[in-house]
Amino acid sequence: MNSVCFYNGTVLTGFSAMEHCAVLIEDGLISDVFSQKRFEQRNFDSSVKCIDVKGSCISPGFIDTHIHGIGGYGTDDAGKNEPAGTESVLAMSKLLVEWGVSAFNPTLYPAEPDSMLRAVREIAAAIGKEEGARIMGLHLEGPFISPSRLGVQKPETVQSVNLDFMEQLWEASNGHIVNMTIAPELKHMGELALFCLKKGIVLQAGHTDAEYDNMVEGMQKGILHSTHFFNAMRRLDHRNPNAVGAILIHPEMSCEIIADGFHVHPDLFKLLLRNKPIDKIVLVTDGLKPTEQKEGPFFANNEEVYFGNGVFLRKADNVIAGSGLTMIRGIKNLVAAGFSLEDAVKTASMNPANIMRYNNQGAIIPGRFADITVFDRNYNINYVMIGGKILKGKA
Repeated sequence: MNSVCFYNGTVLTGFSAMEHCAVLIEDGLISDVFSQKRFEQRNFDSSVKCIDVKGSCISPGFIDTHIHGIGGYGTDDAGKNEPAGTESVLAMSKLLVEWGVSAFNPTLYPAEPDSMLRAVREIAAAIGKEEGARIMGLHLEGPFISPSRLGVQKPETVQSVNLDFMEQLWEASNGHIVNMTIAPELKHMGELALFCLKKGIVLQAGHTDAEYDNMVEGMQKGILHSTHFFNAMRRLDHRNPNAVGAILIHPEMSCEIIADGFHVHPDLFKLLLRNKPIDKIVLVTDGLKPTEQKEGPFFANNEEVYFGNGVFLRKADNVIAGSGLTMIRGIKNLVAAGFSLEDAVKTASMNPANIMRYNNQGAIIPGRFADITVFDRNYNINYVMIGGKILKGKA
C-alpha cells in the first residue's frame, strides 16, 4: 500500500493542533496536510486508501528515548547468552507499537565491563532488523555515574571515567550510541564529554551528586540534557541550587520527565510549565522489563521486583526500581496535570526528535517519515503507521 490518507481528524503536527484535517502518505513519507474541505474536493481514486479516523487525533509517532523493557522483554536480557539481547530488543520493537511508539532508544544499565560490552553488541545487532518501532540507537545509563545516586544501579558496575572503556563501548555499538547518562561532577568528565560530542552522543546529567557549579561547568562542556528530572540527582537547596536548581534555572537545559504521577508529583509539572520552555521537556517512560507483563514473577536489572503504588519496587528493600508507564498514559497524565494536548504530544514526539537529532521524525509535515499514531479522545491507540506501513489498526 503506497498511498494512505487519514481524514476527519485533529492533526497534532508537532507545532499546533489543526481540527478537521487530513494527512496524505505516499511512498513512506508524509506528502501533504490539508483541511477536511480540501479532502472532499480532491476525490481520491481507489489507489489511495482513505481511512476515516472519526475525530481522533493524528499525531507523530511517539519516541521513547529512555526505556529498559516491556512485556517481559528487556535490555537486561543482553550480555549473558547471545543472541538473547538481540531477540529481546526486537520483541520490544513489536510490542511498543501497541502503545503508539514508533521509535525508541533501548536503555542499558551498567554492568561488569565484559558483560556490558557483550550487551552493547547484542542490542546494536538488532538495529535494522526490527519489525515494529524503529530502534534508533542505544542509551547508556552509566557506567560513569555517581556512587552516591545509584537508585537501583549496582555499585559494583559503576566506574570512574575511563576513556579506554568508552572507546570500547563505542566500537562495540558499531557507532550506535545515541545518548548517555553521566554525572558531570566526576573527574575527567571534560575529556569524556569531548569524546562523546565528537561522536554525536547526546550527554545527559543523571544519577548525579553535582552541585550547581558542577552543572554549570558541565553545560559549558555540552551536557545540556538531563535524565529523569528530580530523580537520582542532588536536590534544590536555597544556598546551593545543585543539579535540580541548575536544570530549572537554565533554559538551555532540557529534561526527561517520567509522568506516572509517582516519580514526580503532578503539581511539579505546573512548575515546569512556568519555568522551562516547552521544547525542552521530554516525556520518557523509563519502563522496565515487566511493564505490561501479564504474569509474574517480575524481574528488572536481574533482580526481583513487584508492582506497587504505580511503580516497580525492588523486592529486597522496597527501593523504587523504575516505571511501568507507557507513552500514551504519560501523555494522558500530562494533560491531567495542565499541559495542553498538543504540548503533551510534543514532549513525546517533536522534542525527543529534535534533542536526539532525528531530523526526519517527530512532526507531521511534508517530507518527514510517515511515522504516525492515531488515538481517540479516551487515549486508545487506533492506528500506528511506521514508514508508511500500518502496523496497528485495520487498513
